[in-house]
Amino acid sequence: MYYVYMLRCQDNSIYTGITTNVEQRMQEHFGKEKNCAKYTFYHTAKKLESVWQTETRSLASKLEYHIKHLTKEKKEELIQKNNLEELLASKIVVSKYSKKC
Repeated sequence: MYYVYMLRCQDNSIYTGITTNVEQRMQEHFGKEKNCAKYTFYHTAKKLESVWQTETRSLASKLEYHIKHLTKEKKEELIQKNNLEELLASKIVVSKYSKKC
């Protein structure tokens, strides 16, 4: 399984990433460990906002790509309303993703 996640940082920015192990990846981000993303090292991760699960890395990468290209306003809307279908149905097969958090 692959997971696409969105983190809120202390400066209120939103980081989006992919992992196969959510717990381990969050430990890396929040603990600023060796493997944490350069972005979360400097922007300090504060809260896990959303997680979606999918079967393949390819599907996860597609979702990550499209989320990263949303405006900040649309990312906030996605976090609040979980409206993946409304925001991205024209770009990805939304039924391939299930919300986990």
